[in-house]
Amino acid sequence: MDGLGHRVLVVAFDGWNDAGEAASAALGVLRDAQPYEPVFSVDPELYFDYQYNRPTIGVDAEGHRKLTWPEATILRPKRRVRGTQIWQLMGVEPSRAWQSFAQELIDVALREDITGLVALGSMLADVPHTRPITIHAGSENEALRDAMGLERSTYEGPVGILSVLGAAAEEAGIPSVSLWASVPHYVAGHSPSPKATLALLDRLEDVTGAQLSRADLAEQSTKWEATIDAAAADDDEMTEYIHQLERTRDMVDSPEASGDAIARAFETYLRRDGDGPAKPGRDELPRR
Repeated sequence: MDGLGHRVLVVAFDGWNDAGEAASAALGVLRDAQPYEPVFSVDPELYFDYQYNRPTIGVDAEGHRKLTWPEATILRPKRRVRGTQIWQLMGVEPSRAWQSFAQELIDVALREDITGLVALGSMLADVPHTRPITIHAGSENEALRDAMGLERSTYEGPVGILSVLGAAAEEAGIPSVSLWASVPHYVAGHSPSPKATLALLDRLEDVTGAQLSRADLAEQSTKWEATIDAAAADDDEMTEYIHQLERTRDMVDSPEASGDAIARAFETYLRRDGDGPAKPGRDELPRR
């Protein structure tokens, strides 16, 4: 797609940007579909607090124990394909020096002749697992919004590294788009969330024009949904809560729904006793 050009850097970070591991799993599916090679990795000593992002130890292919340090790495595809090619930036959100971190990575993107950037994220939200996953597709680039029908976020408040990278890309002349999947908060214990990963890949294909692999995500999504259905069937409170979310979602999605009807649906939702079943991460704002 001309809006983002034909060399697109797709970005995903582990952590709170990655509810249900939906965003990082999307990059994993793409890496499994074709070979990639590393272009650049940041120096972890400059950007990570090891008390917060600790190194891990494991056993390599030769049986040796090896330390793995937190990192952020840009990968390029090893072979050329027709149409849009996807580069990847994956890693851990830095603990400090965010401006330097972003600038260093955007400088590498410019050397790689990257023509567009797409940030992938996922957040816990009050949505039912039985309905299609909502993807918020937005951009601060007016030309992209007009060409692709994207939204302009009205959020104000603290942000994560994805927003910082998007802003740095725009300042460098690289148009950027953000895609955020809404993952049902009550399925936090059922990670990964293949249904959210599939929705992100579908929307990523829309905005880039690239032909992307889905692997067996459709089958995994069906099994994931069935697992949650089975867990909810043994919990009357959870079942009723899910039905409430479904009614609200269906009201909002209805073609004939008026603004007043949508407002009433949300008022009913907010007035219910309590705040639903335990909600991990509810105090975390969606910092896009």
